[in-house]
Amino acid sequence: MNEPQPRILIVDDEPDLIRPLSFLLRRDHFQVEEVLDGTSCLERMAREPLPDLVLLDLMLPDIPGTQVCLRLRSDPRTARVPIVMLTARGEEVDRVVGFELGADDYVTKPYSVQELMLRMRAVLRRTRAAPNPMDRIHLGDLEVDPAAVRAWMDGDELTLTPTEFRILLTLLQRRGRAQSRAQLLEAVWDLGDGATERAVDTHIKRLRQKLGGASEVIQTVRGVGYRIFDPEDDP
Repeated sequence: MNEPQPRILIVDDEPDLIRPLSFLLRRDHFQVEEVLDGTSCLERMAREPLPDLVLLDLMLPDIPGTQVCLRLRSDPRTARVPIVMLTARGEEVDRVVGFELGADDYVTKPYSVQELMLRMRAVLRRTRAAPNPMDRIHLGDLEVDPAAVRAWMDGDELTLTPTEFRILLTLLQRRGRAQSRAQLLEAVWDLGDGATERAVDTHIKRLRQKLGGASEVIQTVRGVGYRIFDPEDDP
């Protein structure tokens, strides 16, 4: 009953814009930390405890937020921390780039503080949702542990983001069945949290890259979406 609320790290060099958000989060008993640049963010992420979510502005005074995101995602220690990007750019191509870098959500300025809080809560809810209790799943050299939220390929652990893991687990649980982008959106993202079908394609692309030589297990079903293909299931 006394479990602390999630810890949020806000990375933005415009404190006047962030102040209302910090106030509301703290009012709701969230633990909030604020840093003003990318260097401070990386220094903070080198220490324990890690935040439960990073709100990352892309336009930082020292290191671009894109580079900060890449460095966090490339480090196995921080790869699973959810990242919500915050930027004034609203073009679809910018959203795609954000998701390709590994962001779990993307919010453009100007924004409603209440909407931003809802989006952050949605990401936290997906990340902290209790996994379906089941044994480990094996597919060739791929092994997935739903309870531990971990995956291995040929014995080497994969550094998957929370969203990538949920996509992989969803496809494995529905092995052999084609899943439309809309079905994956409903299963992996909360409806109405702003994700688009283009985001599904972007995360699938990143997931395939991380699977390496086994990337072909995720098949594109033309006109439909994606499915996990197991050669042993093919007659």
